[in-house]
Amino acid sequence: MSETALRLLIFVAVFVLVALCEHAWPRRPRRQTRARRWGINLGLLGIDILAQRLTLGAAALGMALYAQAQGWGLFNVQSLPVWLTAVAGFLLLDLAIYLQHRLFHVVPLFWRLHLVHHTDLDLDLSSGFRFHPLEILLSLLYKVALVAVLGISPLVVLVFEATLSAAALFNHANLRLPLRLDAWLRWLLVTPDMHRVHHSVIPAETNSNYGFFISLWDRLLGSYREQPSAGHQGMTIGLHEYQREDRLGLMQLVLIPFRAPESEVSNPARSEDRR
Repeated sequence: MSETALRLLIFVAVFVLVALCEHAWPRRPRRQTRARRWGINLGLLGIDILAQRLTLGAAALGMALYAQAQGWGLFNVQSLPVWLTAVAGFLLLDLAIYLQHRLFHVVPLFWRLHLVHHTDLDLDLSSGFRFHPLEILLSLLYKVALVAVLGISPLVVLVFEATLSAAALFNHANLRLPLRLDAWLRWLLVTPDMHRVHHSVIPAETNSNYGFFISLWDRLLGSYREQPSAGHQGMTIGLHEYQREDRLGLMQLVLIPFRAPESEVSNPARSEDRR
């Protein structure tokens, strides 16, 4: 089975499982209809896949295979046990994604791309693939460079990519986990409640909980926030400047990075705050 087919199989299986769990145990009521949001988010996913296929494709895996054949990278020049390089490679890739996420919140140019992800007015598993295609391509280039420098094995790259896709569906899910289970899981993994804080309109909360799979990086690097200040039922999701559903269509999202930000005057959430 090819790398693409395997990743698609895992993605579909996790998508169906998480979607069924969301339906059975929802965490929050929806602001928008599922059909509209899923249409937009799936549309972005389609554009992202097309952009990758027309440009870099499976470049991270390709680089892993090439680096292994050429003996490139730190792990390929060290005599370390295979299991140790595999674990270290996976952890370093996950840490790198955490650092990339923080960088995309700090650097204005990168934020213009990443804010597309934060314009979602609801949060469910479809939010896990609501990314601008240019952000996806930059992320892929970043991973290619890391794989080349570290010499991460092709198998580890394949496992990591599949894990990252599955984790994005899970931690964006509108899923109500038992509180004790959530508290236990988030010592190691990013749970839906933990990541939901990151999608709050409150900037201090938006700039927290950057992890996608392993939660330890947020705890170790000082970006962990346990709960949203308004609670999971009372919090507002999205960005203050983008609270109008009629301005968040598919092509509008694609063009957002190239346009001036929405004015505060047009934002009904802030207008309400002034009354």
